Parts: sequence; structure tokens; C-alpha cells
Amino acid sequence: MPRLPLDEKRMRTALARLDELATQSAHLVVGGGAAMILAYKHPIATQDVDAFAAKGGLRMADLDTLARDVAEELQIEPDWLNAHFETFTAVLPRDYASRLQPVYSGEHLRVDALGAEDLLVMKCFAARDKDLPHARKLMRVAKDLSIVDKQLEYLVERRYPGAERAADYFDDLRDEAGL
Repeated sequence: MPRLPLDEKRMRTALARLDELATQSAHLVVGGGAAMILAYKHPIATQDVDAFAAKGGLRMADLDTLARDVAEELQIEPDWLNAHFETFTAVLPRDYASRLQPVYSGEHLRVDALGAEDLLVMKCFAARDKDLPHARKLMRVAKDLSIVDKQLEYLVERRYPGAERAADYFDDLRDEAGL
């Protein structure tokens, strides 16, 4: 049976249902398409919610069974709550938490989206053609592009894998935007 994509309404329904099933507090930080949809009102749909669990609450492993129950109920992908996303967060600036955008708050579940600058750093590392509209939108809504510039420069200096390509991608975006 085909699974339904996660637009804003279905994503919020899935998060609300996850909140109802949780018996302890959880704090998720989302990125990717989920952040674009929930925090930046980008009109897309996605198959998953890229997320990691912030410290002090349930872990992603604790939420997995609940998320699968939600998936079955709503006919969405069984792995709609994508914990694999955390492996890509090493490129985030240390102070990313200061820019989190609240997108959902329930009885047990709180969800914040990455700030535009931090999400843009991640989009630059992905450097995929399909992310170009997202990156352009983030360039417009970001409050301080110097955060992106400084983080990419920091990672290039430390020879972080893919940092030069990410910095080039960001330079191309700035040139395109006339910045």
C-alpha cells in the first residue's frame, strides 16, 4: 500500500499523535524538509522528519516504537522519524541551539527546527540540486549570513571532509543572490 507524504498538516498530526503516545518528555530538533515545512513555510511534502533528540528527554531509540505505531495509524512511512539525520549534524556551529525555532509543543513532546543559518550550513554540505530552492529560501530568511560564512571557513581551516565544496556552494548562492 502506498504511503502518504508528510505535508505540514500530516506532519503536525504525526507529531501530535507521537506526543499523545509518549509517557515521558522528549525534545526533538528537526532539520531538512521538516524544518523547511514547519519553520519556514516552504510548500513541499517529504517522506520523513529528520530529527535528533536533545539531551534531557527520551532518546530516538525510545521513540522508535511509538513512531512506528503513528506510521501505521496515519499510513505514512514506518521510518518517518529519521534518526539517521544526527550523523550529519557535526557540521553545525556550537551555538546552533541559540537559533532554534519552536514548531511544536505538546504535553510530552517539544519540537524545535534548526535556525535558518544552521540549516543553510547543512544544505551547503549536501550541495544537492534538489536542495537549491531550499537554500535560496534560507538565504532570504536568514538573519545573519556571517554565521554560515564563519562556520564554513572554520570547517575549511580544519580540513573537515566536504567543507571546501560546501563553501563553494555557499559562494555560488551569494553570487546568485548578489550578496
